[in-house]
Amino acid sequence: MNTIPAVLITGASSGIGFTYAERFAQRGHDLVLVARDGARMEALATRLRQQHGIAIEVLPADLTQPGELAAVEKRLREDQRIGILVNNAGMNVGGSFIDQATDDIGQLVALNTTALVRLASAIAPRLAAAGEGTIINIASVVGLAPEFGMSVYGATKAFVLFLSQGLHLELAPKGVYVQAVLPAATRTEIWQRSGTDVNTLSGVMEVGELVDAALVGFDRREAVTIPPLHDVALWEASEATRRAMLPEFAQQHAAARYQVVAGSEQ
Repeated sequence: MNTIPAVLITGASSGIGFTYAERFAQRGHDLVLVARDGARMEALATRLRQQHGIAIEVLPADLTQPGELAAVEKRLREDQRIGILVNNAGMNVGGSFIDQATDDIGQLVALNTTALVRLASAIAPRLAAAGEGTIINIASVVGLAPEFGMSVYGATKAFVLFLSQGLHLELAPKGVYVQAVLPAATRTEIWQRSGTDVNTLSGVMEVGELVDAALVGFDRREAVTIPPLHDVALWEASEATRRAMLPEFAQQHAAARYQVVAGSEQ
């Protein structure tokens, strides 16, 4: 890409996606904004065009609907100007697992995982062929913490982290940068939509600070960026422990603690 690449941002009508749009506009990138709320995106696009003189297209879409998702996939496959994908669209459902409606869980999984991986799949071959480009996937620290009690949401975000790390290993040698961003509690509308008053929570990061930190990680080409984690040595130790286990997995026999001596257990 000889020119500044355009950026396609999902979930761009509010919160993290909205702020990414502002920040990339400040950097001179043209934008393609994707979300359900076309009116809010149009208002944002009008302001950013006036402030920064960039080209912005608004593409309203509900990414849980196969036909609308397919239209965004097609755009990512075919538009050579788009060199950065910000996979930000996501949702949560309030309540415990047994209280959540099965259809609501299905919608959550469709948006947080299926749409995200399909959009990455749509753009990755083209970026790899070009030898450059970026995929930014918004995960969450909840994906590291089943103790937080957000079982399905956390599971989807664990998927996003694993996918991002796997794609980093596959695509970095081809010149494509993949970044996973792991926010903690951030002041966005996701709380209101899932029935939680964000003002009752402590340690909530402002969305501007979150995105600015994520972009520092982006500029440094970090594979995993965790803005709320002050002691990065903890993450590094966790990753070192995980990698140390890998050789141990190739075993013909079960570990000794699972070996049953005849007659010792009934």
